[in-house]
Amino acid sequence: MDTKSKKSKSRSQIPSDYGVILAALLLGIMIWALRFFNILWMNVLTFELIITFLIVVILLILAGKWFFPYTRYADYRDHVVRIYLQLLRRYLSVWQILFLDALMTFKFVVLFILTAFAGGCIWILVNHSYSYDLRLVIPYVVLYLFIVIPYLLNKLQQLIKIVRGTRDISQGNIQSAISVQGKGTLPQLAGYINNMKLGYQNALENQMKSERLKTELVSNVSHDLKTPLTSIINYVDLLKKEELPSDKTRSYVDILDRKALRLKVLIEDLFEVSKMTSGIVELDIQFVDVATLLKQAIAEVSSSFGDDSTPVREKVANPHIYAHLDGNRIWRVFENLIGNAKKYALPGTRIYIYLDETENDVHFKIQNTASYEIDFAADELFERFKRADESRQTEGSGLGLAIVKSIVELHAGKISIEINGDQFNVTLDLPKTKRWNPIVQSI
Repeated sequence: MDTKSKKSKSRSQIPSDYGVILAALLLGIMIWALRFFNILWMNVLTFELIITFLIVVILLILAGKWFFPYTRYADYRDHVVRIYLQLLRRYLSVWQILFLDALMTFKFVVLFILTAFAGGCIWILVNHSYSYDLRLVIPYVVLYLFIVIPYLLNKLQQLIKIVRGTRDISQGNIQSAISVQGKGTLPQLAGYINNMKLGYQNALENQMKSERLKTELVSNVSHDLKTPLTSIINYVDLLKKEELPSDKTRSYVDILDRKALRLKVLIEDLFEVSKMTSGIVELDIQFVDVATLLKQAIAEVSSSFGDDSTPVREKVANPHIYAHLDGNRIWRVFENLIGNAKKYALPGTRIYIYLDETENDVHFKIQNTASYEIDFAADELFERFKRADESRQTEGSGLGLAIVKSIVELHAGKISIEINGDQFNVTLDLPKTKRWNPIVQSI
């Protein structure tokens, strides 16, 4: 079938809404004609009910075509009948829930009947107390007030407890328990939520235990590797002091020396990460000059990279910026960030460092242009062993930023990475006064 025939067929079809209206009109006319010519006998009440029903159907469809375009059903304005059928199915599905639990359905029906009777009795007491025998009405109302109302209030109290308990659990208080006693649907629901909470708590404890065991394993292995590595480095130093027979042998010793020192740095970083992850690190908080620490770190890192490395331009707001910090660890933060910037900076560019202070915080920012394409999320760099240079042509453990993040969070500070094209920015906010950080995220 070609396109033209499809279009002509679609145009010839009557929309479902107008089809229903037309069917209702034809059905009404047919019933009126059958009754008028006495072909179909029908009393007046039945006839009026049928005609009224058909008129209501037509009016509802017309009203829906005017109202639904202004609602979320605007895309279905040409199918108002479908919308009404969908709403009818939703309404019936609400009643279906009552049949899933026979006991709950029975209670609901009984409460509905009792409440209806109570409403009728109260209406009699208010409006027709002089014309009815009140010997049964008054006792029923009294019993309703002293039995049914307390029962409903008790269920409402149980529901409020469940809502408050789930709110506390959702806010992280997994030790909270929902204490709803008794039998019925609401106590069962409270029991299910408590069981879910216990399952989540057990899973969390198992995960924390697993992380602790992994951290202890890394810490122990790192510690065990340091002893033989120290011996290797010492023996390499002794070989370098000896008169070696050839240049080739000396080059081998130099390579062995560089690789051993690199392995030493990797093991020390790994050991440092494991200690911080386990939470056994204690900060030596002192009143330090952050500006002086930064200048020392810049000078030492620049000297280690040589004169041909990427130049650093620092802008320090004040000659002296004081804060209560662990000076050794903050110096390690500066060293890692400046070293990373020099290691991965595009040749011919500059590294910019900013240090400023507010009343409560010290603000640090380092900015450089990367020599590689940054095609990954910035937060991934905080993960352990994540390298910015994924080809791993440069030396590094992939733990530098993870250590930096951990140290900053131990000081209750904030760290963020922002990437704009090849522009790489790291921002730190360190508190001037000592703050207690109850939660230190694992790196």
